[in-house]
Amino acid sequence: MSKLKSDPFQAREAQKYEQPIPSREFILAHLAEREVPLTEEVLAGELRLSAEHEREALRRRLRAMERDGQLVRNRRNGYGLPKKMDLIKGRVSAHHDGFGFLIPENGGTNLFLHARQMAALMHGDRILARVVGADQRGRLEGAVVEILERAVHKAVGRFLIEGGISFVMPSEKRFRRDILIPAEHRGEAKAGQIVAVEIIEQPTAYRQPIGRVTEVMGEHLAPGMEIDIAIRSFDLPNEWPPAVDQEVTAFSSQVPPEAAEGREDLRTLPLITIDGEDARDFDDAVFCEPEGKGWRLLVAIADVSAYVTPGSALDQEAFNRGNSVYFPAQVIPMLPEVLSNGLCSLNPQVDRLCMVCELHLGARGKVRDFRFFPAVMRSAARLTYTVVAAILEGDIPLRQQYAALVPHIQHLHTLYKILSKRREGRGAIDFDSAETRIVFGPERKIERIVPVVRNDAHRLIEECMITANVAAAEFLTSRRVPLLYRVHEGPDKTKLDQLRQFLAELGLSLGGGDEPTPHDFSGLIAQTATRLDAHLIQTVLLRSLSQAIYSSENKGHFGLAFRSYAHFTSPIRRYPDLMVHRAIRHALVGGSPHEFAYNDSDMERIGEHCSTTERRADEATWDVINWLKCEYMLDKVGAEFDGVVSSVTSFGLFVELGDVHIDGLVHITSLANDYYHFDPVHHRLTGEHTKRIFRIGDPIRIQVAAVSLETRKIDFLPADAALRGEKKKQKGKPHR
Repeated sequence: MSKLKSDPFQAREAQKYEQPIPSREFILAHLAEREVPLTEEVLAGELRLSAEHEREALRRRLRAMERDGQLVRNRRNGYGLPKKMDLIKGRVSAHHDGFGFLIPENGGTNLFLHARQMAALMHGDRILARVVGADQRGRLEGAVVEILERAVHKAVGRFLIEGGISFVMPSEKRFRRDILIPAEHRGEAKAGQIVAVEIIEQPTAYRQPIGRVTEVMGEHLAPGMEIDIAIRSFDLPNEWPPAVDQEVTAFSSQVPPEAAEGREDLRTLPLITIDGEDARDFDDAVFCEPEGKGWRLLVAIADVSAYVTPGSALDQEAFNRGNSVYFPAQVIPMLPEVLSNGLCSLNPQVDRLCMVCELHLGARGKVRDFRFFPAVMRSAARLTYTVVAAILEGDIPLRQQYAALVPHIQHLHTLYKILSKRREGRGAIDFDSAETRIVFGPERKIERIVPVVRNDAHRLIEECMITANVAAAEFLTSRRVPLLYRVHEGPDKTKLDQLRQFLAELGLSLGGGDEPTPHDFSGLIAQTATRLDAHLIQTVLLRSLSQAIYSSENKGHFGLAFRSYAHFTSPIRRYPDLMVHRAIRHALVGGSPHEFAYNDSDMERIGEHCSTTERRADEATWDVINWLKCEYMLDKVGAEFDGVVSSVTSFGLFVELGDVHIDGLVHITSLANDYYHFDPVHHRLTGEHTKRIFRIGDPIRIQVAAVSLETRKIDFLPADAALRGEKKKQKGKPHR
C-alpha cells in the first residue's frame, strides 16, 4: 500500500469515507506521470486496490472525475488527462446566427464553433473540444469531443402550431432552435400564448430539442412579466426548498449574546456602511483613523459563514444560486431574507457578527501589515453615496446632522486619495464605462432612463474593498489554504496581434512586446484621452482582455494590476466570498491546508460553477433591461434621435442614443447608398464607392424604424435620406 501512503490527502479522505481510496489529486498526479491513458483495471493495480469495495469506489470516483471533465475516457476505455490529449474544457457561448464559441474554463483563447458543431449544443453547455484548425479570420476552430453537462433544462417562449406541428419559439435569442412539443405534452396551451417548457430530450445533430409545456403564462407580455420570463429562460432558482425554510426557522432577528463570545468587541467603534439609496442588504462597513504618519483601516464584512455551514440546506441552495441577481426594482437573493436583510445585514444600531480585515498602511498607502479576526460590531450609521459625497463637498446641514462621523468620513476620503495615487502608480486600468438606471412610474411604466454618476463616495468604498480583497488573497496564499481567486487575464496572442494591427493604423502603439502590462494599457488610455476617437480606442482595448472568472489557480488580476486577488467583501450575495471566509476561518484556528474541508479540485469545480452563475445572472439582467428599453421605445417609432456608433459588425451598426441610453441596430441593408464592407481588425464599415467610413464613436442621426419586445430588438434607419439611397425630392411641377 505504499502508493496510498504517499497520498498527501489521505487524512482528509479518511475523514470523509470509512474505507478511503486515493484522492482525486493523487489519481491526477499519477496519470500525469504516465505516458499513456490507463484503464480502470490497470490503474487499480498500480494503486494496489485489490478488494472489490476498493475497486467499486475507484470506479465511482473515475466516473465522477469524467463527468467533471477532470479525466477523459478514450475508445479503449483508457483514462487520461484532457491536457495530455490536447483537449480544452469550457462553456459554450451561442450566437443567434447559429455559430458559437467555447470559453475555456482556465482562460486562454476562445474556440470558434461552426454551426455544424453547434447543432447538438445549447448556450451554456459544458463540453470538451479539440482545436481542428483556424478560419479565414485567424480564429481557432474547435470540434466537440464530449458534452460534459447540459445547461438548458427549461425555456420560455411563444407556443405556435404550424401544419399540425406544435412547437415553442424561445424568447432567449441565443436559444436558436425551436422546441418541438408532442401533442400529449401541450397541456392547456393555445397558439400564440407565452408558455414555460421543460426540455425532456436534448437536441442532437439531426433533431431539435423536445419539450413539454409546464405553465401557460399568458396572452401578452404584461408589466412585470419580463422578469418572470427571464427567471424561467435562464433557469434562475427563485423558490426556497422546504429544507431551507425549515433551517431558517432556527434564526431569530437578533444576535444572541452567546454568539459574541470569543470575538473582539467593536461595538463602540464608529463603523459605517455606505451604499446606494435603494440597497437593502449591507454587507460591508468601514472605519479609518490616522496612525502615526500612516493609517489604520478596518473593513468589517458580515460573517455569513457563522450562519451558513458547509453541507447544510442553506449552503447547498446558496451554491446552487451562486450569487444574487439584481433586476431593476427586484432582487433574487442568494440567501433568505432573514439572513440577507436581517442577521447578515450590517443594519445601524444593532449587534452583528462580522469578519474584519484590519490594515495598517504607510503615509503613501502601502500596506505594512494586516490581520483578520472575527468580531461583533454595531454600525453607527447607514449612509448613502449621495449623502457622503455631499458631506465631502461641504453640505452644512448634512455635516451638522452627522457631526460625530464627519472626521471619520474625511479620514476615509484622505486615505482614498492616497490609494487612488497608488492605483495609478501600479497601472490599474480604469475604463470609462457608463451605467444606467431605469426610473419607474405608476404601474411599473418607465418614466426615464438616467446615467449612474459615480462620485468619490463610490470610489472610496471601492478602494477599501479592493485593499481588503488583496489582503485576503495574500493571507490564504501564504498559508497554502485552497481558495477561489478572482482571475482576470490579459490579452492572448491572437487578440494582441489584432489590437496592435488596429493601433498601428491610427499611428499608435502598445508597449510591452509580447506581454504588455496593465501600465502599458493605462498609459495608452491616458495618452489618447483627448482624441476624438478615444471611445473607439478604449472599446477595442477592453475587448482585447479576457473575461474575469473564479479559479483555484492564481493567474493574477490584470485589470487591477495585482498578482493575486480574491473576493472577500460580499458573502451575502456571492458564494465565492463565502468560500473565502470559510478558508480564513479555517486558517485562523490553525487548520492545515490538508485538513480544510475543500481541496483544489473542489475549488476548481466551485469556481467554474460560480463563474457560470455570474454570467447567467448578467445575461438574465441584460435580457430584462433590453425588454424594458424596448417597451420604453414602443411609442417612439418614427421619431429621430442623435446617437453614436457603439459597435460595428458585418451586418450593420449598433447605435447608442445619448439622451435615452438605448442601443439599436442600423442594418447594413439600410445603408442603401453603397456596398459597405466590414473590416473586423479596424472595427469599421467602408463604402465601396463613396469611401464613407463608420467606426465606433462616430455620430449619426437615426430614425426609429421598428421595436420588437419578443426579440428584444430595436431597428433604426439612418435619418439622412442620402444614406438610405433616397433621392432628394425635385421642386417644381409634379410629373403626370
